Amino acid sequence: MPRQPRTGVDENILDAAAALFARHGFEQTSLKSLADAVGLSKAGLLHHFPSKDALFEAAWEQSRILTRHVLDLVKDMPAGPQRDRRALELLADYALDRPGMVALLFRTMTAPGEDPQQAQDELLLNEMFVIDPTNELPRAIRIVGALSAMAVLTLLANQEGDKTTWRPLILATCYDALGHQEA
Repeated sequence: MPRQPRTGVDENILDAAAALFARHGFEQTSLKSLADAVGLSKAGLLHHFPSKDALFEAAWEQSRILTRHVLDLVKDMPAGPQRDRRALELLADYALDRPGMVALLFRTMTAPGEDPQQAQDELLLNEMFVIDPTNELPRAIRIVGALSAMAVLTLLANQEGDKTTWRPLILATCYDALGHQEA
């Protein structure tokens, strides 16, 4: 069971690691590249997390915690555009603050089989957006499109360093991808 991260350094390590795992997958992400991404030596990184496996598991667990939190905040809302919008807002805010975590969460859609608990992650997203993907293929495709756009756009917003300007544009893009009209 992965341990809970300490505030600050461990959170930054987890987010940077999550981004690398999301981009390259577990097998193609080296301990050296992880250490380089957070400005530590391999020994320094291993002081925080005992292995690459432990770091991977901790990053996945943190992305699941994020997902469960969003689901908890929208689960009492009725299915429909308002719930979709609120879920997108919450996910976008997390993604703008923790882009690696959200990119790793969305990897369940682009890298099947990477994580043994992937089915659980997919169920959480399906519940968040109130969908049965086997019976609602067009909506399922729209959700994947909206979340994919969010992942890419929030990474770009972070690279540009202008999250405030990008946020409403990201939300409008994602909301449009779901097929909803702005009110």
